[in-house]
Amino acid sequence: MDKYKETFGVDISKDVFDVYSSEGGHSQFKNDSSRFKLFVNTLAVDSLVVMEATGYYPDDKGVSQ
Repeated sequence: MDKYKETFGVDISKDVFDVYSSEGGHSQFKNDSSRFKLFVNTLAVDSLVVMEATGYYPDDKGVSQ
């Protein structure tokens, strides 16, 4: 028996984020808060989402976060 209903790998870049689902394949979303909320709202409670932190992006004032 699988522990998670579905597993998602997420790669976030400055303009888009790519999602690969163990059940549904590849999807791409514009990297903004409304699209991220759309993605999160589609997740089942027993889903696993993995991301790798590899860099950072400056905010609108040029300050790294």
